Amino acid sequence: MRQTMRAGAIAAVAVFLGACAAAPNTREFVVLVPDQGGTTGAVVITSPRGGSAVLDKPYTAALLEKGESVAPPPVAREQVTKLFTHAIAAQPERPISFQLYFLEDSDEYTLKSKDAFEKVFVEIARRKVAEVAVIGHTDRVGPIEYNDTLSLRRAERVRRDFVDRGIPTGSINVAGRGEREPVVPTADEVSEPRNRRVEINVR
Repeated sequence: MRQTMRAGAIAAVAVFLGACAAAPNTREFVVLVPDQGGTTGAVVITSPRGGSAVLDKPYTAALLEKGESVAPPPVAREQVTKLFTHAIAAQPERPISFQLYFLEDSDEYTLKSKDAFEKVFVEIARRKVAEVAVIGHTDRVGPIEYNDTLSLRRAERVRRDFVDRGIPTGSINVAGRGEREPVVPTADEVSEPRNRRVEINVR
């Protein structure tokens, strides 16, 4: 039995040999590895006979064999890649996010974001199966209703450009948040370029 603490902060990889977890000849090997940001949580390995092992440091390992858990020496990063090649290859790619920025009162990209669009497109096209969320935003210049419409126009512009380059329409969801979720909080009617954006989340 494995118990994970601080879920989402760790990644554990296990190999099973034998018919089922309760069988005497079953072996389970678990290695604790950091997440993409370098954070490590903790895993508690509990055996059917009541023994347990706590993994709370990067690349520590536990082996559950014949109903007993033992803590072997730490595993090197290179060993993890060798031991769990197939498991690592089967993992889905990690989500990634991008930001594109727009000219004031427009759905036209800024000059830098024209170049950034190409990088986003390459990442989406590289993934075998990609789900893309495109969320438009505005600054606080103009009425709320107008900004709702403008933010959606920006999101739809990005979707249209992706579709024109061959990304399936069905894999792209769009939404407009208007001026409600600023990156930089401002007073009403203040122009803020960093709030005139589209967020693109790819997974």
